[in-house]
Amino acid sequence: MDMLWSGWGDPAKATPLPDTVIGLLRDLLGVKPRGAGPVALEDLAVPESALAPAAHRALVAALGGEAQVRTDAETRVRHTRGKSTPDLLRIREGDVAAVPAAVLLPADHDEVLAVLRVCAEHGLPLVPFGGGTSVVGGLAPERRDTFVALDLRRMDGLLDLDPVSRTATLQPGLRAPRAEALLAEHGFTLGHFPQSYEWATIGGFAATRSSGQASAGHGRFDEMVLSLTLATPEGTLDTGRAPRSAAGPDLRQLVLGSEGAFGVITSVTVRIRPVPRAAVYEGWHFPSFEEGATALRRLAQDGPRPTVLRLSDETETLIGLAHPDAIGSGTRQTAGCTAVAGYEGTDEDTAYRRERAAAVLRECGGTPLGEEPGRRWAHGRYSAPYLRDALLDAGAFAETLETATFWSRVPGLYAAVRDALTATLTGAGTPPLVMCHISHVYENGASLYFTVVSAQGEDPVAHWTRAKYAANEAILAAGGTISHHHGVGTDHRDWYVREAGPLGIDALRAVKRRLDPAGLLNPGVLLPAD
Repeated sequence: MDMLWSGWGDPAKATPLPDTVIGLLRDLLGVKPRGAGPVALEDLAVPESALAPAAHRALVAALGGEAQVRTDAETRVRHTRGKSTPDLLRIREGDVAAVPAAVLLPADHDEVLAVLRVCAEHGLPLVPFGGGTSVVGGLAPERRDTFVALDLRRMDGLLDLDPVSRTATLQPGLRAPRAEALLAEHGFTLGHFPQSYEWATIGGFAATRSSGQASAGHGRFDEMVLSLTLATPEGTLDTGRAPRSAAGPDLRQLVLGSEGAFGVITSVTVRIRPVPRAAVYEGWHFPSFEEGATALRRLAQDGPRPTVLRLSDETETLIGLAHPDAIGSGTRQTAGCTAVAGYEGTDEDTAYRRERAAAVLRECGGTPLGEEPGRRWAHGRYSAPYLRDALLDAGAFAETLETATFWSRVPGLYAAVRDALTATLTGAGTPPLVMCHISHVYENGASLYFTVVSAQGEDPVAHWTRAKYAANEAILAAGGTISHHHGVGTDHRDWYVREAGPLGIDALRAVKRRLDPAGLLNPGVLLPAD
């Protein structure tokens, strides 16, 4: 099944907002309905493919048939942009300026290499496409006159599983739910569950340094990767042959987070773990975000660390976004903040860590709320993107951004980003609701994930562009990173250039010139196009 072309996920799972929420949006934020919904797919003015006949013939030969080089309008539209709110607003209004000339479907590493050779020969920019879930402009290259999308969906297998070493080699187009199902047949799990889990792919996880909701226990995806293979216009790069090595710099790190700018990931070997026998999620209440953050820091630094550990601030708790599927259901929210702690593993280990963590949470001012809030969170953990679509339909604007910093800087970063968003959007005449949660913790710091809801205004993309600029400036000024797990794309690129510094960017440019001399891979993503 393909994702909804004009929104998120499975259309059958989309639900409208309750009248109570629509009334709240109207009274609190001045949200007004914007009339009809998205333009119908068949009414989009999609231009004919501009793929040159010679390039078309060469691509058909490289992929073994016409069926793997698709130029029909619907397929091309479904590979246009990603799933950020500006992406969706543009395509809902009929903007198909970023539509690819063709969608290519390789079956293996050799076919990817063959496609890259054709693209180099014909000067044809190429965008790798996995689940299409980018929210940072990672699928909208700057050179849009004629480019192709490389859809990796046919490369969706489990290539190898080593139960002794507890490793698995997976193809890049494998969606996360299917990967979990294949591993579960052997008694294992990857344990990587980001909000995009239902649609994102293994290759995308590696290319963007994804971080899942169970990162406190399982780690980030880049920590799970033991080796990978990269197809480039200049040949194949294989990285990693042991769990750890002192044989020079780790070339995996050049590929992880490279967002398709250096090559196409064609296989990933990852660490796997036995499927947990027990999984318990529970809620905790804290009087303030500061006290809750202190509790999370204590557990992250001194243990025991839960598998899942997250904290919603006062606004997010009040609105109920900690449990997206319960919004509008009449669930009473209390003042203060809600935290969720989850424990996965053996029965004995889960009980032991839960008991010891509870003592720390109580000592830090937490009050247990039982398992019901945890069950609600687990049930609705993938619901927020669907909620975003419903908000757009109702005339509201909803978007997210995230960052991370050291624990000592968390309060300042939190205040700086909130203030920047609130001031910019209020000044534009669209007073916002700004919510935040901590969802990834480390011994030395944590991430902050902000959700913004406001009226769309006359030009919602422009008003968000101003707000995002202000927030990005605040992030760098307050000592945060421009992205913790969404990636760089084009939206964060200019701030990433400043974060990495001139010498760092020059080093990455040198890598790109060696692997992609013509600059055809995802031009303008991660690094400015030459």
